[in-house]
Amino acid sequence: MRPRRLNARTVLLIIVEAGLLFGGLVVAVYLRLDGADAERELIEKHGFYKAALATLFCLSAFYLYDLYDFIIMHDRRELVLRMIQALGLAWVALALTFYAFPYLMIGRGVTLISLPLALFLMIAWRLCIHWFLGHPDIGERILIVGSGPLAIELARETLHRPDAGFRIVGFADSDPEKLGKSLINPRVIGLTSELDDIVRRENVDRIVVAIAERRGQFPTDQLLQLSLSGNVSIEEGASFYERVTGRVHLDMVRPSWLIFSGRKRQARLNALARIALHRAVALFGAILSLPVAILTVILIKIDSRGPVFYKQERVGRNGRPFTLMKFRSMRADAEKNGPVWARDADDRVTRVGRIMRKVRVDEIPQFWNILKGEMNFVGPRPERPHFISQLAEEIPFYEQRHLIAPGLTGWAQIKYPYGSSIEDARQKLQYDLYYIKNQSLALDAAILFETVKTILFGRGAR
Repeated sequence: MRPRRLNARTVLLIIVEAGLLFGGLVVAVYLRLDGADAERELIEKHGFYKAALATLFCLSAFYLYDLYDFIIMHDRRELVLRMIQALGLAWVALALTFYAFPYLMIGRGVTLISLPLALFLMIAWRLCIHWFLGHPDIGERILIVGSGPLAIELARETLHRPDAGFRIVGFADSDPEKLGKSLINPRVIGLTSELDDIVRRENVDRIVVAIAERRGQFPTDQLLQLSLSGNVSIEEGASFYERVTGRVHLDMVRPSWLIFSGRKRQARLNALARIALHRAVALFGAILSLPVAILTVILIKIDSRGPVFYKQERVGRNGRPFTLMKFRSMRADAEKNGPVWARDADDRVTRVGRIMRKVRVDEIPQFWNILKGEMNFVGPRPERPHFISQLAEEIPFYEQRHLIAPGLTGWAQIKYPYGSSIEDARQKLQYDLYYIKNQSLALDAAILFETVKTILFGRGAR
């Protein structure tokens, strides 16, 4: 799925929903109270500020339930269900806040009116906007140049995300025998030698080039002419796939692509800022989690024999090994027969360990690794040398994940479920490469927020 950055569409959605929620609360005040009492509540008793606070609670709940992720929210029933759950969570949080601070409450009985009103407004608005965004006649019209497996995969990922705003008009290929052939749903609508005519006829906004073998097949002259005309945007298939899915497709990547479109050299100030952020978050996390850590130590000693901490060699930045610290969540003899892949339902995990893994408590000692500079808070998951040698032989570009320091959490960890195979490692690498190429303070902050959501809701990968 695509990274949820604050693009113009998301910002507009948040602004409109903030206005609807705020307006709904104000209307609820007028419905509950007569005109003079309503104005007194809103002005003299700071009701507008209280409505703004309630609006902030609702928007935060929407974020927690992924309601600003257009990819997840393409299912209308899922949309309505999550909207109800999010508003329910917001109102429970508000009720607790009002109980602790009664002066923040907006009039008596206003909440009972505003909840169903907000639910009606939000569901009606969301169904309308998602219908609009998913309408086949609305959005950027895409022509894919190529008809091989990579082109089909790119089309499949795009079609799976109708609310992302891309509409595939068809494929263009150099083989006349493929003309009119349906590849997935869109068909081959023209030849690459006729790109200019196709663009005019189909009102194409963007051409995505997805030709795996380019020798003798690449329509250089046609694409150059269209590029210079300025009437249509032209994009590399690998870059478009990355933008749509939030990961790098290994089969679309060539060494030249990594060389020329690799991450920019970071300014020293930006790099220092990121390091400072990671260390500060780790220090804050270590202090905040100290009571939990003490309780965890006690429970581990009660539950099973063996050491409290689990130490394991992992590979860090530039291939340098370091010792990873974790609370022991498995039996002490879990690897008596040698290293094996961890599994989602691993019978080697202790009773306390199963709970620790669910809420990520076993990761607390890694704050020390971050403070020592062996890890960052955000980055690729550190792997064991035994598995790295195996994975590097099976998966192209696997060693590139060691260009940066590993992390306690990361883009791959929050976007892909628990992995226990070479294919899972391949899928996660695609997210790791995306992060390496696009790392920034903003992306780090987004990953940290997503990690908090993962812990709160007990979902996600390790």
